[in-house]
Parts: sequence; C-alpha cells; structure tokens
Amino acid sequence: MNISDIAKMAGVSSAAVSRYLNNGYLSRDKKEAIKKVIEETGYTPSKQAQMLRTKKTNLIGVVIPNIDSESVARMVAGITSILNASGYETLLANTENNVEKELSYLNIFKNNRVDGIIFIATVLTRKHKEILKDMSIPVVMLGQKSDYLPCIYHDDYHAAYDLAEEFIKGGCRRFAAIGVTKKDIAVGTGRIQGLLDACRDHDIEVDFSRIKTGPFSMQSGYDNAALLMKNYPDTDAIFCLTDQIATGAITYLKEAGISIPKQVSVCGFGHSRTSKVITPALTTVHFYYRTCGENGAALLLALLQEKEVPVKSIQLNYEVIRQDSIRR
Repeated sequence: MNISDIAKMAGVSSAAVSRYLNNGYLSRDKKEAIKKVIEETGYTPSKQAQMLRTKKTNLIGVVIPNIDSESVARMVAGITSILNASGYETLLANTENNVEKELSYLNIFKNNRVDGIIFIATVLTRKHKEILKDMSIPVVMLGQKSDYLPCIYHDDYHAAYDLAEEFIKGGCRRFAAIGVTKKDIAVGTGRIQGLLDACRDHDIEVDFSRIKTGPFSMQSGYDNAALLMKNYPDTDAIFCLTDQIATGAITYLKEAGISIPKQVSVCGFGHSRTSKVITPALTTVHFYYRTCGENGAALLLALLQEKEVPVKSIQLNYEVIRQDSIRR
C-alpha cells in the first residue's frame, strides 16, 4: 500500500494525498475521501519517505546522567510530555555518570539524524564544550548554567544558603558536608558555596576537612557519615547535597545510635519520595524538575521552529521543605 494506491481508492491525485499527509491545503471533500480510505486500510506513511521529503526525523536525543535518579526521571517526564504532544519521539541515552559515554552519545546524536538534543548535564569538560559548540542542530542544556547554549537551571546557591540558615536557627555550629565532585558546578560547587557563605555571614567557621565527596549514592552518604563521626564526633550538622546521600547518612547515624536531630541535624536536596517516608522525615529542597524538563522541551521546540527566543537562560525557583531531621 502506497500513496498511489490511496489516491486511486479515494478518487484523487497522488499530490492531493501527499498534501493531506503533510497538512497542506485541500478541499473538505478530498480530505474526507482520503481520511476514509486511510482509516479503512490502516495505512501508515513511510517514516523514511517523510524524512527524505522534509529533511526532519521528528526524533529528539536526550542525554541523561543516570536513569535511576528520581530528579532525572522527573525531568524526562516533563520533556516527553511536551515533545509527545508536538509529534516528536524521544531517544534516551543513559550515560551512568560516565563522562566518556556522555561524549560518545553526544557525538552519536551529532552525526546521526536527530532534529535536536536535550542534554541533562552534570560535569562539563573542555571536550563537552568543543562538541556542543560544533553542533549543527539545536541543543538545550538542563541542570547547569551555560554561556554558550540555551539552558534551564536551578538556583542551587541560594537554596543551599537558605537551607543552611535553617540549621543555624536550630543552634547548629559544627558543620560537616557530604557532596560530589567540584566539577559538577551546580551541585558540587554551588550548593557548597551557599553553605559556606551562610556560615560566614553568621560568624561560623567551617573546617574544610569535614567536607567529603563521593558518588551520587546512599553508600557514599553512609560511608562518609561514618568517617565524619569517627574523626569529628562533635559534628552537629551534616549537610548532604542530595537526598540519596542524606538517606545513607541517616541510616548510618541510626545504626550508630546517634539521635537525629537532637545530636546531629541532617538535610538533603531534591524532595524525593524517600525524603517523605524516611524516619525522621528529611528536611530538603524542592526543585521543580518536571517544570525544568517541560521548559527545556518548549525552548527546543521554539528553536526548531526558528522562532525568536527572547530568553535562552532560565533560572528556576525552589522551596525549602522543613521536616523533622533538623533541630527547631
């Protein structure tokens, strides 16, 4: 079954069927005749033929750091809700926080036919910048601020500053932190700097040896909390840069018989499902991850349609969710 067959059965020209399939102008009678035949035969137009004709695939490549991450899942849900409604399909590339895989997937999408790319970024290297600046298709970055790409990102610094002040209001003075690599500018640098500046503004000195780093994992939270409490038993606040890390830290503290928040207050970032069910309920920051995905997809669609985009850098707000894991 092809366009010519549909045209014969509908009593119209092949050009009329082509216009119908590409949303071109047709009289009402011809539209109804073609629609009826397509519904009766179950005809589906060839994707390859459409691609050759329009030079578009209606495919968007989405590069993600970790498919197990709840925050990433919420962003992807926002992305796909917008793209699906606009007739686009998504190709998901999971890099498992591996920089080389990330660069490889970006090159794969660059050299194969996708109409655009959404890149959920963590660590950005010189190689990232070289590949991304050399793209011939639109790219939107999520989660990190960029001066060379359209981006949607979170206010990590001020969220961390406000969260640190919640600790300080509860009387915490001997801070420790469990984070990730400084190469992750948003999480590894922005959130730590917010903590440090809040402490400085309240005349609290932070011992940098109490700032530990590791993967985005509960195991990292558990192991680093154990190390901190062994070496610095006077610690009264553990500032965890993700909810996963905080969950691991709380697990260790409970096993060690350390009261939360009476002896040690703990926080996270992300407002994950775990933060609501763990005991005590985790004080955390709600970032609008789904909104981030929706805005990123909408921005990419505007670029694909060659619309004038007045703002190519959008910082989203946040909300501190105060629960039972810090002293009041």
